[in-house]
Amino acid sequence: MSRLSSGGPTSNVHTALAAGRLGVPAVMFFVLSAAAPLTVVAGVVTTGYAVTGVVAAMPLAFLVVGAVLAVFSVGYVAMARRVANAGALYSYVTHGLGRPAGVAAAWMALLAYNALQVGLYGAIGAAAAPLLHDWAGLTLPWWAIALVAWAVVAVLGLLRVDLNGRVLAVLLCAELAVIAVYSVANLAHPAGGTVSLATSSPTNLAVPGAGAVLVLAVLGYVGFEGAVVFSEESRNPARTVPAATYASVAVIGITYALASWAMTVAVGADRIVDASRELGPELLFTVAGIHLGTTAVHIGHALFLTSVAAAMIAFHNACARYTFALGREGVLPKVFGRTGRRTGAPAIASLTQSAIGLTVIVGYAVAGLDPLVQLFFYAGTGGGFGVLLLLTLAALAIVAHFIRRPSLDTTWQTRYAPIIATVALAVMVVLAVANFATLLGVDPTSPLRWAIPAAYPTAALLGLAWALVLRQTRPDVYAGIGLGADAATARTPAVADVPAAVAVKPPYPANPSYHGRAGDRQERQ
Repeated sequence: MSRLSSGGPTSNVHTALAAGRLGVPAVMFFVLSAAAPLTVVAGVVTTGYAVTGVVAAMPLAFLVVGAVLAVFSVGYVAMARRVANAGALYSYVTHGLGRPAGVAAAWMALLAYNALQVGLYGAIGAAAAPLLHDWAGLTLPWWAIALVAWAVVAVLGLLRVDLNGRVLAVLLCAELAVIAVYSVANLAHPAGGTVSLATSSPTNLAVPGAGAVLVLAVLGYVGFEGAVVFSEESRNPARTVPAATYASVAVIGITYALASWAMTVAVGADRIVDASRELGPELLFTVAGIHLGTTAVHIGHALFLTSVAAAMIAFHNACARYTFALGREGVLPKVFGRTGRRTGAPAIASLTQSAIGLTVIVGYAVAGLDPLVQLFFYAGTGGGFGVLLLLTLAALAIVAHFIRRPSLDTTWQTRYAPIIATVALAVMVVLAVANFATLLGVDPTSPLRWAIPAAYPTAALLGLAWALVLRQTRPDVYAGIGLGADAATARTPAVADVPAAVAVKPPYPANPSYHGRAGDRQERQ
């Protein structure tokens, strides 16, 4: 046994995540928790009705976006069978479009996922404060509640990934159960006495404002792409990642479409816009109180808070693993690429993520900024837009990857599906930029209308510049970009004289069905 495999001085045992700890259900819990179903149903759906004024398009928009993301997932999971890397979208862009584009995508990913994660601290603080006053007579500032949530997430981030999965499993199952009960109650008590199917007509997406609704629907799916982030920690990634990805898209799409339609049935299509503008996220719980009683409302409020908490845990883990992946490859300082000896968790990356969250909470508290609008809403919308950009880049990268590396996968998997996904996602990016003022609820002349979306091209340019610096000053680090776990060993003395492309072993040795593929044979040569 070589020194590399025996844990000797050159061992990379502490630069690898703990493998084999997550099965399909556990990965799904991370993915669905990041999507925060109850938060989306209560917040994004009512915001969509209130901001756009488009009623009939909302349920159908979730199904259309779900279909697009399902098509995207065809090439996405085909890529996952070849690239097992906690860097996920960043690593796919690297393999498809090159190292400079990959580092540019990495900078965008760090910005987007950090915005999504820290924004949730504003949501839980603002949502929990009035509930604690009603339930226990406690009057606490939002930031005090956010700090408690921050501490819990910070501790969990240092523990075994499967323990985090168990926590999310309990919270998510309860969350989905409440959405189902609320939706059934809404359909059982239709306004006017009849259940309308008017939302099922495709013509609903041809009305003014439907573009903004489609973009809001995309925001509701953010997190579905996270299955590949946990590929290194999954049991049999070639099976786990595809199953978790497809199942998550299906569950999210059906849940959102059903819940948003049921809400219009209970409130009435002619009243849902005004009711959403008046009550906001509280509309879901107000209607539940009428049909199910106050106990159901209290349970829903409690699970709304746990929904936000679960999303914080999921996004914290995703952010930490992106940072870990970049540190392991030397794109960020290598200290970020080390894991805990006993837990296998990315300890330094997780602590860094916690430090960022603490800084944001304290900064917003000192400045007296609105936690709900200026932290949660702005950061969440901006983060969702960043993920949409990353998905578009990843779809394009998948097309490029399979053009250069022929495979025995079907042309549907390697050509048609990725191309269709690229075009559809690019259209959604254009719609998002065109409707950004509407999405934020600000005047079209507001600086925020351009400042938030412009942050991502800026981050991409900085990442591109850093990649070029690495190419000139650290060619060894540059050569390891996108190699994942193999980046830690590809430049050691034992293999220093071997070209990196040869030194890297395929990421799926346990799945013999892929060993005979033409593209795979080419990569091993």
